[in-house]
Amino acid sequence: MKNKITAFLCFLVFTLMYTTGHAQEKTVTGTITDDTSFPLPGVNVIVKGTTKGVSTNFDGLYSISVAPGETLVFSYLGFKTSEIVVGEASVYNVSMETDNAQLDEIVVVGYGTQKKSDVTGAMVNVGSEELMTQPVNNAFEALQGKAAGVDITSSQRPGTVGSIRIRGTRSLTASNDPLYVVDGVPLLSASAIETLNPRDIESIDVLKDASSTAIYGSRGANGVIIVTTKQGKSGRFTLNYSGSVTTSNIVDRSPSMSAADFIQLRRWAAYNLDSDTYAHPDSPTLANDMVIFDSALDGQTSRDNVLKGWENGTWDPSKVTNTDWTDYVTQTALTNEHTISASGGTEKMKAYGSIGYLNNEGTQKGQFYERYTAKFSTSIQATDWFTLDANLNTSWSEQDYGMSTLGGRSGSVPNAIYGAAKSIYNMAVPYDSEGNLVINPGGESGIYTIMNEWEKSTQQSQTMRFLGSFSGTFDLGALWDSVEGLTYKITFGPDFRHWREGVYIDGTSSHRINSDGSVGTNYARLSNRRDFSWTLDNMLIYNRTFKDIHNVGVTLLQTASSWNIENSSMSANNIPKPSYLWNAFNSIDVTNSDNNVSIGSGLSERQLSSYMIRLNYGFDDKYLLTVSGRWDGASQLADGHKWDFFPSAALGWRIDKESFMQDVNWINQLKLRLGVGTTGNSAVSPYATKGDIAAIYLPFNDMSNQIGYTTNEPYYSRDQLSMANPELGWEKTTQYNIGIDFGFLRNRISGSLDAYRSFTNDLLMSVDIPTLTGFPSTYANIGKTNNQGLELTLNATPIELESGFAWDTNVNVAWQKDEIEELAYGKNDMVDNSWFIGESISVYYGYDNEGIWQDTPEDQAEMALWNANGYDFSPGNVRPKDQNGDYDMTTEDRVILGNRNPRWTMGWNNTFSFKGIELGIQTYSRFGYTANLGGQALTSHSNQMETDYWTPDNTDAEFQKPILGQATSGSQDDFSSLLGYKNAGFIKIRNISLGYNFPKEFCTKNGISNFKIYAQAINPGSIYQSVDWYDFDVSSTIFNRSFTLGIDIGI
Repeated sequence: MKNKITAFLCFLVFTLMYTTGHAQEKTVTGTITDDTSFPLPGVNVIVKGTTKGVSTNFDGLYSISVAPGETLVFSYLGFKTSEIVVGEASVYNVSMETDNAQLDEIVVVGYGTQKKSDVTGAMVNVGSEELMTQPVNNAFEALQGKAAGVDITSSQRPGTVGSIRIRGTRSLTASNDPLYVVDGVPLLSASAIETLNPRDIESIDVLKDASSTAIYGSRGANGVIIVTTKQGKSGRFTLNYSGSVTTSNIVDRSPSMSAADFIQLRRWAAYNLDSDTYAHPDSPTLANDMVIFDSALDGQTSRDNVLKGWENGTWDPSKVTNTDWTDYVTQTALTNEHTISASGGTEKMKAYGSIGYLNNEGTQKGQFYERYTAKFSTSIQATDWFTLDANLNTSWSEQDYGMSTLGGRSGSVPNAIYGAAKSIYNMAVPYDSEGNLVINPGGESGIYTIMNEWEKSTQQSQTMRFLGSFSGTFDLGALWDSVEGLTYKITFGPDFRHWREGVYIDGTSSHRINSDGSVGTNYARLSNRRDFSWTLDNMLIYNRTFKDIHNVGVTLLQTASSWNIENSSMSANNIPKPSYLWNAFNSIDVTNSDNNVSIGSGLSERQLSSYMIRLNYGFDDKYLLTVSGRWDGASQLADGHKWDFFPSAALGWRIDKESFMQDVNWINQLKLRLGVGTTGNSAVSPYATKGDIAAIYLPFNDMSNQIGYTTNEPYYSRDQLSMANPELGWEKTTQYNIGIDFGFLRNRISGSLDAYRSFTNDLLMSVDIPTLTGFPSTYANIGKTNNQGLELTLNATPIELESGFAWDTNVNVAWQKDEIEELAYGKNDMVDNSWFIGESISVYYGYDNEGIWQDTPEDQAEMALWNANGYDFSPGNVRPKDQNGDYDMTTEDRVILGNRNPRWTMGWNNTFSFKGIELGIQTYSRFGYTANLGGQALTSHSNQMETDYWTPDNTDAEFQKPILGQATSGSQDDFSSLLGYKNAGFIKIRNISLGYNFPKEFCTKNGISNFKIYAQAINPGSIYQSVDWYDFDVSSTIFNRSFTLGIDIGI
C-alpha cells in the first residue's frame, strides 16, 4: 500500500510539473524573407540550446511552440544567421541578410573548390555579372578583355568563334588550345563552350600556371578554362527573363576607290608604264581613255561608263556612274536573344532550368546563325550522407556560312560575299544598256557578278549537342564518425555532338561560272561528323581541421576518358536540279569522271587513363601548401611511352595574417604565392605512331580499278602519309610562377601581380626525312622553347560618395614573350619553317624595306648602282633594304621582320553608377606585334581600296606608284609586298552601356524582384589603330558596329 501511494504521488508531481511547463509555452508564427522582401522556403528555425525546430514552407511561413525568454535561431545557406529572443509578441517576422562573404569567396580550382584566400596558384575568376555586361553570342566574346593573360580574337561571321590563347604560345606544331571543363567534365568534342548559352554560366575560372593546371596532366599544358553553369539555390522559386534586340551594320575602314579615283589611278598606272604612249593624268584625253579602259569581256559596259565623263567634250568625273558593289551584298542585321530561367528549392533539393533562343542575322547577305538551348540542373540531398547532382546542357544550332572558298577555282577566291563584291570596280555597272546582267563587270577575267549570289551559294551546317554531368556524393563521415571529413564522389560526363554540313554552289555562282559567262558545273557536298566522348571520375576527398589551426585536404582521383569520332563525306558535280541541293547523290553516275564524285568515311578512337593525388595543407590560415601528382596514359602515343608523371607544388603565405601586420589597417589582404609544375601535350593524330595505310585504285592483271593498299604511292594518292614513329612520347612544359594578391583601403584597391617562366621540351614536331625512306616526314620529340611573362589585374573604386555615385574600374594587363631554344637539328635554324634559335615561335622572315625611292640626287645615285646590277628602279618604286651592301637582293638579305603574336594585351572596364543608373565602358587592346597586310599591287587591273599612292606631287605616300599590268601577273613593282608589313596595335572601345535598375520599392510594389533596362553600343569605334585603314581586332578592314536594347526582369 505504501508503495502504491508513493508511486501515485510521484506521478502527480510529474504531471503538475509537466502541466506547469507546458502552460508557459506559446505558439509563435512569422514570415521569413530575404533582403528584397521575398519569402524564403526551407529556413531552419531552431530553439537555441535544443534540438527542437521547424522549417519554413514555400511561402516562408513558420510556426513553433516556444516559451518566453527562449531564443529562436534562423539559419539558411547563403544568409547570415539571425537570433531573436521571444517576448510577449506572438508574431516574429525576420528579414535575412545575404552573407556576401560566404558567397563570393568560393572559386573552382579543378576537381573541387577552395576559398579564394586559400588559392596558391595563378587563376582568375569572372562571374556572371561581369560576363553579361553586354549581350554576346557565345562565352568567348563574354570573356574577352576580362582576364589578364587570356588573349581572345574576334570573329564577325555569325556562329563562328575566334581563337583563344592563355599565356601565349608554347608548341610549334601541336595544339596550343586550352582545355575546357564544364561542370567538372573536360570537353573532348570538336565544339568547345560556344554551344552554351552565356546566360546559363555562373562563372568562368581560368587556371593559368602549371601548379594549377597540372592536376589535369596532359590536357592542362595550355591552360584550363573551367565553366560552372548556374545551379538551383535554396530559397524562394524565381522566374527570370532576359532578352535583347541588336542591329548591326558593316563598317569598312578602307572602302573601294570611287569610280573617279580609280579612273585617275589607272591613268597614273598607264603613264608610269609608258609615259611616251599614255597621256599624263593631269591632262587626260578621250583617245587615251578609249585605250586604257577597253573592256571587251564585259561588252564595253565599264568603258562606256567612263566615256560618259567626256560627253561635254571635256573631262567631268561627276558624269560617271559610281557603283558601290558592297551595297548589294550587305544588310542591316537583326539579332534576337531571349532566355527564360527558373530556379529555387530547399536545402534538401534545388533545381535550375532555362530555355534560350538566339537568331543572329549576318551583315552580309546569306549568312545567319540560329541556336536553341536548354539547361537543367538539380541537386537532391536524399539523406544526410548522399547527394545526387545532375546537369544537362543541350543545344541545336544552324549556321549558313554564306559564300566560301568551297567549290571555288582556287583557295584564294574570296571566302565571303563582301570580299567578292569589293573585287569589282566601282566604275563597272551591273547591267548593260538593255537591262541584261553583266557577267564580268569591269572586263577582268576571274571577276564575276555577285548579283543575287546569296541565292546561288550556300554552306549550311547543323549541330546538335548534349553535354551532361551526373554525380553522386557519399559523405562517409556522416556514416562513421571515425572518418569525419571523408567523402566519395563518382562523376560521369557524356558529351554527344552531331554535325551535318550541306553545301551547294550553283553553276551560275561567281565561283563556278565559266569565263565566257556560260553556266558552269554546279557542286554539292554532304558531310557528317558524330562525336561521342565520356569521362568517368572516381574521387576520394578528405577535408578536416585539427586543433583549429591545421587544415588538411587530400584528393585521390582515378579517371578515364574515351573519344569516338565517325565522319563521312560525299561530293559531286553536275547535280541534275538545283532544288536537290545535297540531298540526291543517288542521281549521280559515280563512274562518270566528269561528275568528279568523291566518297569517304572514317573512324577515329582514342583513350586517356589517369590517376591523381593532391594534398592541401594550411597552418593557422597563414601558410598554405598544395602538392599534386598526376599519371597520364594516352593511347595515341607509342608503346612504352604512353604513360608519364606530371607533378606540381605551390606555396602561399598570407602576410596580412601575421601579428606584425595587425596594426596596418590600410592593408586588408596580402598573399605571396610560389608555384612550379609540369604538364604534358599529346595533341597528335590518334594513329601517328601506328603507321597509316592508304587505299588506292589501280590497274592490275589486265583489270582496271582494282583496290590496293599502300603507304605512299605518289602517282595514285593525292596526300602523302607520314612515317610512324614508335618512340613518340610526351611534349612537356615546366612552368614557374610567383605572384602576389593584394587588397588595400578596405579592398577599394585590390588585385594580383604574377610573373612566370615556362620551359617546353621534347616538342611534338613534324620533321622532313629523306625520301628514300618512302615517306616525306615523321613526327618526333625534338626541340625546346621557353615562354615568360607578367600579368597585372587591378580592381579599384576611385570614387564612392554618400550621394550614391560610384566609379568602379578594372584593368588587366599582360606581357608575354616566347622563344625557340632548340629545333630538329639542335641549335640550327629551320629557315623554311621560319623557325630561328633565340627568336619567337611565330615570326615574319623576308626582305625589309627603306620606304620609297625619291627623285633626289642621293636616291638617283643609289638607284644607278642597283640598276647596274640588272634592276630597273625609278622614283616611286619600293626601296628594298640591302643588308650586306652588294646592291643585290639575295637570300643573304633576308631578316626577321617581326613577331606575329602580340606582346601586350589589355582590358580596361569602367562602371559609373548613381541611384540605379549604370554607365559602363569597356576597352580592349593589343600591342607589340607585326602584321602582314599584303601590300598593294597597284596594277589598276584589280580593284583598289582607297590608297595613298606615290605621285610626283605626293612623295610622302604610304604606298608605291601604280604601274599598269595584268592582275594575274602580280605587281609590276617586284618589292611592293614589302610595304605590307606593319607595326600592329590597337585600343578599341568594345562596349558602351547605359542601364537603369528600378528601385526595390518599385519592384516589390509590382510583385517583381528585379527590373533592368539598358541600351548599348558595341564596337562604336577605336581610340587608336596603328594603321588607320585596318582593324587589328578582327584582322580585317571591316567590322560590325551594333546597337542593342535589352531587358532583365525577375519574378
